[in-house]
Amino acid sequence: MRSPSRWLRENAEHHLLRDAQGRVARIHGMTPPPVEGSFFWTKIFVPVYRWTPWSVRRKVMAAMPGSHRKHWPKPTQPAGPAV
Repeated sequence: MRSPSRWLRENAEHHLLRDAQGRVARIHGMTPPPVEGSFFWTKIFVPVYRWTPWSVRRKVMAAMPGSHRKHWPKPTQPAGPAV
């Protein structure tokens, strides 16, 4: 069984991706993919997410459990030439 945070993240990613695909399709004069999903995801979540400033999104994501909270190591300096 998936955790609630994973379920939330997967659904959010899916619906944001579908929205982005539709916007790109309309810009290029193509037919956007059909709108699918519940009223909440398509009419509330996606528009609110797009209108929310990045600083607020970052704070919300940092407060939620999940892999997006990983702190990646800083890149190391190259030791010498690549070839």
